[in-house]
Order: sequence, then structure tokens, then C-alpha cells
Amino acid sequence: MRWPSRRMLPTVVGLSLATTIAADLAIVAGGPFHAPAVRLPGGRYVAAADSTSYRVAALQKTITPHLLIASPQTLPADAVAKVREAKGVKAVEVVDAARALVGGKRVGVLGVEPSTFRAYTPEASAKSDALWNNIAGGDVAISFTMGQDGGIPLASQTQIGGQAHQTSVRVGAYATMGIDQVDAVVSHYTAQTIGMPSDNALLVSAPHADLAKLRRQLAKLLPKGTKMATLESRFDGPTVPGGTAGAPGRVMTADQVNTVIRAAESKIGMPYVWGGESDREGGYDCSGLVQYAFAQAGIRMPRTADIQAFTGWRLPYSQAQPGDLLTWKNDPTFNGVSHIAIYIGNNKMVVARHTGTRIQIQDVYLSNFWGVIRVNPQLASTKA
Repeated sequence: MRWPSRRMLPTVVGLSLATTIAADLAIVAGGPFHAPAVRLPGGRYVAAADSTSYRVAALQKTITPHLLIASPQTLPADAVAKVREAKGVKAVEVVDAARALVGGKRVGVLGVEPSTFRAYTPEASAKSDALWNNIAGGDVAISFTMGQDGGIPLASQTQIGGQAHQTSVRVGAYATMGIDQVDAVVSHYTAQTIGMPSDNALLVSAPHADLAKLRRQLAKLLPKGTKMATLESRFDGPTVPGGTAGAPGRVMTADQVNTVIRAAESKIGMPYVWGGESDREGGYDCSGLVQYAFAQAGIRMPRTADIQAFTGWRLPYSQAQPGDLLTWKNDPTFNGVSHIAIYIGNNKMVVARHTGTRIQIQDVYLSNFWGVIRVNPQLASTKA
């Protein structure tokens, strides 16, 4: 199954992921409570040991979503029916959507029907019965990188809710859903107990449709203020005959390379902060550091590692040059890039690693390494 690398949670004002889609809730991580985990091949885990009597329906098939639609309010049933009937649409999943604080970080949260939503997620997540049983039983699933790099333990107890509605839930799974900056998923019932908007978003699968044309068609069927985002398909970057040496103007200049490296090195010693992208947040995560450093050279980069990995040519490590990006696939729940660093030459990189560390220069390691990315500034700006 081929998964999109950019699945954006649209907002009520534009498509900026920095603004609120609907309700602004407060979700605060509590202290750890350790429990066994369901492990994947290689000893890594996806879900805390199943401790609920809830049993979701078995996975029948997987579905690739192509559009994400969101509104500030519940979408009318007749509008949803018209979307289902639109030419080219093969499947529609209704979900709750909001941006909220999880572990002190503001992220996208979905409230879902576990038995049906699971089909729209990456294969490792879709196949895990324990994961979806736990969500159905009241747990929250957070993305693998948020849990591992952000320092939120699997099976820890978490206070989730807003000013008027709070409840304690367990972190029942690390599960990446393949939707950029959606880092938490709960059941529809749990979403309602914490005050999330109800049935205000849709995942639409339209495998053979002209998506630009479909978006225009659906815009006429949906209430004013509804936003849509296309979930881009992953690709291996631009192709230039003869390689990047024959692409003047499409790779960084020497001055840009030097500026990127100096900017990254200026942050050495600052703490790793999951979701951090500026000094005012007290630190940076791996992709936040990349975004900051490239911005100093006038290059607009997307926010997350999985999208940054598709901003240029993918090359083997043997061809790495200073200023290139280095990428790793460490997430067992999603076949996408989950970690990124900036190469500075001589087998060294500037990297923000994970919670509890500081930005540093260290040797390059190749465990789970995916590739070197020679950035194309023009391509990067189209994905930012």
C-alpha cells in the first residue's frame, strides 16, 4: 500500500497548521504507569497490553484517503451524503477533529470510530487489534515520535480535556496515523466527553479522481467555512538527467549551504523540545531545527521530517555533501521518515535527538538510515 506523506489537518482559517481547527482543548500528560506492550518484529511496540473488554471489528481491507475536509461545526448529514455520492468518491469516513494540548504540546487530535477508521491508517497501525481495542476502551493513541522522542511513556496516565471537561486516560498505544501533525487519536465517545466538536471532518478516498476538480465540486456541496486539504502522494524527488550537478539553480548555493550550517550550529547546546521550532519554545526538535536553519538561508521548508524528506533528490550516504539532509525511518507504525539531521561533512551532523538531550554535533550512524536528501529550494517552498 502506498501512503501519502502529507496529510494535513485543515484549519478554520486557511490551511496553516499553526492555527486552531475548532475547539482549543487542554491535554496534560501525567506521571508514568508502566505496563506490558504488544511488540512488533524487532522487539518494538505499538500498543500497551490489551486491558479492555472492548473488541473492535476485524480489519477487512485498507483504504487510502486522498482528501481531508474539516469544518468548525458538525457537518450536516445531507452534505455528507452528497459527498459520498459525488463522482469519483469511493469511501468517506466521518471523524471529530480539533487541535489541542497533549503533554503540553498543541497537536491535532481526532475522535474516531475505531472499527472503521482503522482501515484508513498505515498498515502496521491498521492491523493491530490491541491498538484499536484500547482506543475503543477509552485510551488515547499518540504518534510514535511524540511518545518516544517527546518522552511520554506508553501506558502512562494522562489528564485529557479542557477547562470544563477533564478526564484521566491511559496512553494505550504509539500509533502514527499518517496524517501530518495529527498526533493523538481517541474514540468518538472519548472525544465527546472532553468537549471536542462532533462529526466535523471527513476523510475522502477517491483513487481515480482528478483531485483538483473534485475539490471544486465538493466545495459547492459543503457549508461555508469548510476547508479541504489534498493528502499528497509520496515520490522520490525531482529527476535531473546527469544528476544534481546538472541542475544549476535547483540546488543550494555555497553561501546558502554555509548559512544553513552556521544557523544549525548556533543552536548547539539548546535542549531538544518535541514540537519546538524557535527559541521562545526553549528548544527545537529535529525537523524544527531543520526548518529554522534553512529559513536563515531564505529557504522555506515544511515542518515535519516526513515531508522534509521529499524536498529534493534522494542519494546514498556515500554521496553526502555538507548542507544535505540525513533521514531515518525509526517508526515501526508508519513507513515514513521520522528523524532528520543536517550533514556538515567528515561523517558529522548537527542533530536534535530526543527529549533529555541537547542539540549537538555527532557522528553519523546508519541504523534505520533511509537516505541523503539534496535539497531543491524551489521544491521545498511548494511543500512548506
